Amino acid sequence: MMNQPSSLRICLVSYRSNPYCGGQGVYIRHLARALADLGHRVHVLSGDPAPHLDDDIGLTVLGGLDLYSQENFDQMPAYRRLKNPLNFCEWWLNSTLGYPEPFAFGVRAQKFFAEEGERFDIIHDNQSLSWGILHLSRKIPTVATIHHPMTRDRDIAVMSTRSIWKRARAMRWYSFIGMQKRVARKLPAVITVSHVSKKDIAADFGVPPARLRVIPIGIDTTRFYPMADVEREADRIIVTNSADSPLKGLYYLMHAVASMKKKRSVRLTVIGQPKAGGIIERLVASLGLSEVVEFTGRVSDERLCWEYARASVAVVPSLYEGFGLPVGEAMACGVPVVCTDGGALPEVAGDAACIVPAGDVTALEAGLCELLDDRALASSLARKGIDRVHSRFVWKRTAEATVEAYRQVICQA
Repeated sequence: MMNQPSSLRICLVSYRSNPYCGGQGVYIRHLARALADLGHRVHVLSGDPAPHLDDDIGLTVLGGLDLYSQENFDQMPAYRRLKNPLNFCEWWLNSTLGYPEPFAFGVRAQKFFAEEGERFDIIHDNQSLSWGILHLSRKIPTVATIHHPMTRDRDIAVMSTRSIWKRARAMRWYSFIGMQKRVARKLPAVITVSHVSKKDIAADFGVPPARLRVIPIGIDTTRFYPMADVEREADRIIVTNSADSPLKGLYYLMHAVASMKKKRSVRLTVIGQPKAGGIIERLVASLGLSEVVEFTGRVSDERLCWEYARASVAVVPSLYEGFGLPVGEAMACGVPVVCTDGGALPEVAGDAACIVPAGDVTALEAGLCELLDDRALASSLARKGIDRVHSRFVWKRTAEATVEAYRQVICQA
């Protein structure tokens, strides 16, 4: 291998890095911190929303239209902004039901690297997989992380409705996948977070398995930890998936809770807030769960940890996850977990959770009732969960393996 500097100049690139919702902002924040702790110089290039980073990590935010924020959703951008051709293209594609954000961010990233590219030894793209990133990879060594192939989201969205119009909308929304497939196939290396994701990326995106490297995500145990002084509340369940997306499986959880409500005084805490007037809000009302289900909205780290501590069981009802951060976070907090077998969830949970078939309301209810009733089993799983997180899902280990992938790509280049 050619001689390489011990300290690499790394640019982490993330088109959307929401620090509160979804795993991409969490990934960027903690990977950047762990890479810097290893002695590397890290800069983050992000679209809106930007991640939360420590002061010693550089950040450049490429201002786009941010069409999917609560403030801008369904709002016409100012005319002066649409005079920019890229902004107009982004707005037009969105107006015709597409999802142009990864593409538009890639174009903006090209301009940034045309001016700043010599500052970096490696570019690490966080699942934008845009034409702009492919162009940059021909000039600067580049790797990408694919948490899971978006084909899985698309297929579940299409199959979850009988409406031809809604299926057509889903296919249009996910049309960016064609770009992502082509870009992923041409990058020298792709990092993914689980063996299930590796298999599915190879199958759905056509990336040769030899170019895929599995590096599990870490869990921030300074943020997620047991609170021994908080008393658990009987029959209280917590879930952190608040999205209306069919992928997250809240439809099945709500039906399971509705069935449990007939037999016991169950309570469900949902971290976050679903879309106003969306599928989940309507479902809660139609099932008569308004007095049983509590939506917290956005919460602080301390409040989230407290909510985990007072819950008797945490549940992850997703139909598919490329990794499954909520499972690891709940286990780190010492909460017994019920999760489905969707995607990589069993890979994360191991023998430290009750695993039920995805999309099975009866099995989900049975798993929840078992852990609510059998406190000895629940305590055993909670202890196993803490041990599993601390032994397997450590950000330092994630960063070390990621740097090894960087050096291989730099050597090849």
